[in-house]
Amino acid sequence: MVHRKDSATDQQVSRRRVLQLGSGAAIVTLAGCTSGGDGDNGSNSTDGSGGGDSGDGNGSTEDGTTGAGDGRQGGTLKVAQAKSPVDWDPVNQWGGPAAIIAERFFSNLYTLDESTGIVPDDLVTGMPEAERDGQRYVVEIVDNAMFHNGDPVTGEDIAYTFRAPIEEETRNATALSMIDTIEVVDETTVQFDLKYPYAAFAGALSQMGIVPKAVREADVQAYNTTNPVASGPFKFVDWTENEFTRIEKWDDYWGEKDPNLDAVEYIPIPEPTTRMTEFNSGDMHMMQDIPPRLYSTVEQMNDAEIHQTPALSYRFLTFNLNEGETTKLGVRQAINHTFSMDAFVERFVEPAGVRQYQPIPIPTAEAWDMPIDEFESMAVGKDIDAAKSMFEEAGVPDDWNCVILSPPDDVRENLCITVANGIKEAGYNAEVQRLDWGAYLEKYATGKASDYQMYALGWSVNPDPDYQIYSMYHESGAGSNNGHYWDDPEVMEMIEQSRQSTDREERRQLYIDIQKEVIQQRVQIPGYNLKETWARKSAVQDFSVHPVPTENPRLVTAYNNVWLDE
Repeated sequence: MVHRKDSATDQQVSRRRVLQLGSGAAIVTLAGCTSGGDGDNGSNSTDGSGGGDSGDGNGSTEDGTTGAGDGRQGGTLKVAQAKSPVDWDPVNQWGGPAAIIAERFFSNLYTLDESTGIVPDDLVTGMPEAERDGQRYVVEIVDNAMFHNGDPVTGEDIAYTFRAPIEEETRNATALSMIDTIEVVDETTVQFDLKYPYAAFAGALSQMGIVPKAVREADVQAYNTTNPVASGPFKFVDWTENEFTRIEKWDDYWGEKDPNLDAVEYIPIPEPTTRMTEFNSGDMHMMQDIPPRLYSTVEQMNDAEIHQTPALSYRFLTFNLNEGETTKLGVRQAINHTFSMDAFVERFVEPAGVRQYQPIPIPTAEAWDMPIDEFESMAVGKDIDAAKSMFEEAGVPDDWNCVILSPPDDVRENLCITVANGIKEAGYNAEVQRLDWGAYLEKYATGKASDYQMYALGWSVNPDPDYQIYSMYHESGAGSNNGHYWDDPEVMEMIEQSRQSTDREERRQLYIDIQKEVIQQRVQIPGYNLKETWARKSAVQDFSVHPVPTENPRLVTAYNNVWLDE
């Protein structure tokens, strides 16, 4: 019989731990495409336990785990991944389907503990030293770190990793926009001077995999596709898009992590039923994302187990405010009345997640004491007559066609179809375009009415609201981190103020006001908060699911070391 890992310790992100973090953490996932799209989360607790698999909600305490560093060595873990990576370069984009693999072979300056706390990784000697009232941070790295090609990891590589996104204006640039200058003090010391005090800077430093300057500059395209040299305990070996990725244990790893596994193979299987079939057949040890309709299939397996925990994530619908009919508030309000998000979540999302009424994920909103009930009262339901009147008042032409973009997962595609059906019921045409991730990421942010009027997306974020609020809504992110092109001057000023303030209560009120504007102006329609969900075969030992999707599957950390009992 399957044991579903969904206990107080495994299901809930610790409220006390989040409150302790305050505004000091900012781990993020760009563009919300990390998790497979069939599942990720939201909840809160007061027991201070954080994430992890120490038991399940059905009374079973046997989780098959051991302490980190224990376990049998050898073997190849096979993971059924929900989507295929399309590139690897963290300078260009640190997120997407690549993140759940790349996090295993890149080294970061800082990482996450068992919950959402920022802690030093093997590459640094400790937490960054803050100076000048929080406008300068000094980072010391160890002196024995090496890249997989044998080159040493130097201060210049660290500076380049964080400087390149800004200079190249990549998708990561807005997450680092608080940086003024980066100075290499010596081979192992890097100094970051900020434009203003920024309490979440340690988290900003944790989000980038460190790249070798010389290798990347020699051939950026090759680095992004065939030669992503890194410095982690695993090394990149081979990859064919839409077929497989293979990483192997690096025997010359310079840090403290010593993986039990010899290798890991990730096989992208976007179609959930097929992914489940491959998992059930015994070919796969682990499976990413279990759609709600397939929970019972896993539960009926005698050698499988579901692991799930509330993830710091957010699923939503967004409008194109740059061109076309959806630039009109009345049209956006009309579309909001063509369907019921509550009914959609009940039908397609539960029990893998819950309805979310505000942009900031439920655990973070609760930790920051935000008025969730008030946000819920701002939601509207299906009212086709009201929608028809609003469309007519907005002067929408009879031949208008609403194009809605969906990433390649069934749940969000069904959400787009639900909206399209409602628009058709109101008397207009609508079409859903389901695109693979590469095409989707190119199209959803063009701002062209000929490309889209709406899109479905998701973000994985952290306890500090800054990254989501700034990168998702500030106008500097338009065309890169978002495709809505919202440019309300008053709200942009509020976002700037919230980022630069060090007063938690001031920031809290600004975040509340900004979210209300997002809802009232229909920049987005908040959707749901999923659980980060994985299935594992009984042979997989010492695995626990983490609330931040890019952290999964954690293979070797200070808290676990996956091994195969077969």
